[in-house]
Amino acid sequence: MRQIQFREALREAMNEEMRRDPRVFLMGEEVAEYNGAYKVSQGMLDEFGAGRIIDTPIAELGFAGIGVGAAMNGLLPIIEFMTFNFSLVAIDQVINSAAKLHSMSGGQFSCPIVFRGPTGNAGMLSSQHSQNFENWYANCPGLKVVVPSTPYDAKGLLKAAIRDPDPVIFMESELMYGDKGDVPEEEYILEIGKANVTRPGTDVTIVSFGKMMKIAHTAADELAKEGIQAEVIDLRSVRPIDYDTVIASVKKTNRLVVVEEAWPLASLSGEIAYVVQRRAFDHLDAPVVRITCADVPLPYAPTLIEASLPNVARVVKAVKEVTYAKV
Repeated sequence: MRQIQFREALREAMNEEMRRDPRVFLMGEEVAEYNGAYKVSQGMLDEFGAGRIIDTPIAELGFAGIGVGAAMNGLLPIIEFMTFNFSLVAIDQVINSAAKLHSMSGGQFSCPIVFRGPTGNAGMLSSQHSQNFENWYANCPGLKVVVPSTPYDAKGLLKAAIRDPDPVIFMESELMYGDKGDVPEEEYILEIGKANVTRPGTDVTIVSFGKMMKIAHTAADELAKEGIQAEVIDLRSVRPIDYDTVIASVKKTNRLVVVEEAWPLASLSGEIAYVVQRRAFDHLDAPVVRITCADVPLPYAPTLIEASLPNVARVVKAVKEVTYAKV
């Protein structure tokens, strides 16, 4: 199987869907003439033209609203935010228009739109450009929220998102666009809302998503050297969450550590911990432990960034706590 970059997998997904359906178009800042801020849309203007690969002004509220209107009228827009930090400018259109449209129209309108772009920290970009809003958007009924961790997942899930009749928030990572992974040449689509057990294990379940999966897998490798076999689950989407896969794993391992990059209050890890204790309390041999970002705006200094974010050492320590191993 060939290996391609994360950005190439996203591009292939969009290209294939645009060739398949002329209603699909891409709109955002620098997506056309500049080939995308992260070169995700490289070459797409040449193939599809300025009518379907559309550069916009720096006006997220405006072009998000155009996308919602287009979706109401039968088109399939992909709206790219240069970063989801900038989606806050457009959040009225995302939350009050796209997410509510089907319900408030009594089912007369759907809103098949994809809002995509990078989320989370990307190095020394400081607090306004380093935030995780997966839990914010996951809180809103009417939206689906997808956070892929590999090129394979990115392509299969983005194709599913473009075909979905509901609005989908599709969150990537600047730090993953250059990552390479196996992607089949033949067409495939992945189901939104189905988690993936990426590493089997018997002693503890580690649940994560997005680029934190790298932390989870590296921690699992370190734990294996000490005889602790961690089962690792990639949620893939955080609305809907595949609780059944998580619960089945916890019933086998009897322990759970959840890793996410967002702030701790009102986090997805807190929600997962609640559901697990509600549905699998009698199977838990230790309290659920979660690893999150520090409860502060992300600092600029690299030493403070390292101290703020989830890391391998924190995950290893948490696993040893729930397995009652020597820390």
